[in-house]
Amino acid sequence: MALLNGKTAIVTGAASGIGRRIALLYAREGARVVVSDFNVDDGEETSRMIRDAGGEAVFVQTDVTEPASCEMLVNKTLETYGRLDVACNNAGIGGEQAPAGDYAVEAWRRVIDVNLSGVFYCMKYQIAAMLKSGGGAIVNMASILGQVGFANSVAYVAAKHGVVGMTKTAGIEYSARGIRVNAVGPAFIRTPMIQALEQDQQTYKFLLDQHPIGRLGEPDEVAELVVWLSSDKASFVAGAYYPVDGGYLAH
Repeated sequence: MALLNGKTAIVTGAASGIGRRIALLYAREGARVVVSDFNVDDGEETSRMIRDAGGEAVFVQTDVTEPASCEMLVNKTLETYGRLDVACNNAGIGGEQAPAGDYAVEAWRRVIDVNLSGVFYCMKYQIAAMLKSGGGAIVNMASILGQVGFANSVAYVAAKHGVVGMTKTAGIEYSARGIRVNAVGPAFIRTPMIQALEQDQQTYKFLLDQHPIGRLGEPDEVAELVVWLSSDKASFVAGAYYPVDGGYLAH
């Protein structure tokens, strides 16, 4: 039987990259998927891809920096499918690259708004809906940089550390009430953003050298872990952080 058969799932940041793959794999495993992103065209394309493969999906445009938009996303899910069982809070941005002392305040606020506050806003309304449905599973997209520092990325590192902390806290608070909250920490994954760096051989070699496995990750390798954490196979996993990093953090 499919791992998510009969369940309803939300994926934020599902217009491309890791988020798109998570949405597609959720659908492959039997979930009805609410595809969420600020990018309408690519978000609709993800939804079409699911339906073309025989799955069930709708697209809801969402700005995760706005609490009301996150609440609307959950309400639309309940209106469409009647319940919420699974959510992956994947929406995020890389942000500006600069040392902490030179980092622009507005750039800091933007990264924190999307990568940290956006996860909190989504989780807040998802939890309320899941309590009504009798429980569920939430997977928050952190990063290897939720565990270690990385030069010129102070806002991103701070946000992802915060996501891990929120995940652990919510896991403590809600696991006994039937909601498992966990986080995934990808290393550098071959998404369109990272693939652009392949043109700069020096930077690309530096990134490769950080991964003992000898290559970058693929979006499906992250999505497979997310699907497992979202399923009943992970029934005793709560408040945890799982890296998927080719050995990056083992250095």
